[in-house]
Amino acid sequence: MSLMTYEEVLPFGRMIRQDVEQRKMPPWHADPNVGEFMNDARLSDSDIATIDAWVKEGMKEGDSKDLPPAPAFEKGWHIKPDVVFTIPEFLVPKTAQDDYEYIYVPTNFTEDKWIQAGEVLPGDRRVVHHATVSVIDQAEYAKHLAEHAKENEGVDEFHFRTGKVLHLRPDAPVIDDGCLAPDGGGIPGHPSGYLNIVPAIYLPGHMPEIRPTGYALRIPAGAYLQFQVHYSNHHGLDVKDRTSVGLVFAKEPVKHEVAQYEIWNNMFRIPPNDSNHRVTSCFTLPKDVTAVAYTAHMHFRGKSMTTKAIYPDGHEEVLLDVPHYDFRWQETYFLKKQFLLPKGAKLMTVAYFDNSKNNPLNPDPSKAVRWGEPSDEEMMGFWLQFADPQLVTERPVTAQK
Repeated sequence: MSLMTYEEVLPFGRMIRQDVEQRKMPPWHADPNVGEFMNDARLSDSDIATIDAWVKEGMKEGDSKDLPPAPAFEKGWHIKPDVVFTIPEFLVPKTAQDDYEYIYVPTNFTEDKWIQAGEVLPGDRRVVHHATVSVIDQAEYAKHLAEHAKENEGVDEFHFRTGKVLHLRPDAPVIDDGCLAPDGGGIPGHPSGYLNIVPAIYLPGHMPEIRPTGYALRIPAGAYLQFQVHYSNHHGLDVKDRTSVGLVFAKEPVKHEVAQYEIWNNMFRIPPNDSNHRVTSCFTLPKDVTAVAYTAHMHFRGKSMTTKAIYPDGHEEVLLDVPHYDFRWQETYFLKKQFLLPKGAKLMTVAYFDNSKNNPLNPDPSKAVRWGEPSDEEMMGFWLQFADPQLVTERPVTAQK
């Protein structure tokens, strides 16, 4: 629904006032008392008072000459991409209610490129539930292609596939408190956190990834982009999709190379009808990093998530607190001021899940729930975008094309 004009806004004036006064809109789920973020969407008290006064005074139309310019969207983009990569046309059959596809697109870059912003544009929003675009080095391409071509095969003793969709086996070990486990909640024998390079992601309610000036991620020459697309077709029709990613090159010298730690508990089990089930993960940083942004990720039963740093000297600091998690609004929180997280700091994430009938989004409260890629199963992840202070780069990037 558009709210670009006075005529469009007028019928909803009182509803808008109510929602902004209750801070339901604009959506922002991080605790305002924890951290300061570049992309904080909250209205100021003064803004809310202005809307309240406008409604009380009869919602009159102002002078059109005082209107600011309308936002300009570049063919559906929020950003103005320098380059766009699009997957080949993919047919999403009407039977694909939960389907994961891994599609690889060559960049054909002949030199390293530095990416300051990125956005995923779904080809057909009716069927694209989410899409993650990752950078795959040319040397790793064949391995990834072979792994994600498998169907109906287990990847290890703990998982199984239906088609290409991955699930945790019901009889896999249960590790709810990952911080008591050697691997921090990760798959046994594997750490809870791993490195990924993600220039852009599409999630419900997610906005473009716009990194601070001087911070950018690197796409090596010859690399591929892996589109992990979660299709969910509930429309009874076969649908064609061509999802794209748009990238903005850094226009100023890059001083900080950005990457991402994805930290998970993969082994939890949420009992049936449990309204407040606690799950933790822990990951100890293997080197000094500079914190750039955070993302909290769960599915429909996600209730809240808090991540804190436990420093080597024992003192603690809350990094991100999402007290009322909403699967429909998943944001990445970009820090206003980046700061050092030292080697040896432990990142501890505590999440709560509501698997009760009181959760209106719950697909089935009578079901025990384990990790799985479908939305009616669950995930528990905290993602840290960081820069490595040891990789301080000064590259002239203004000539990128």
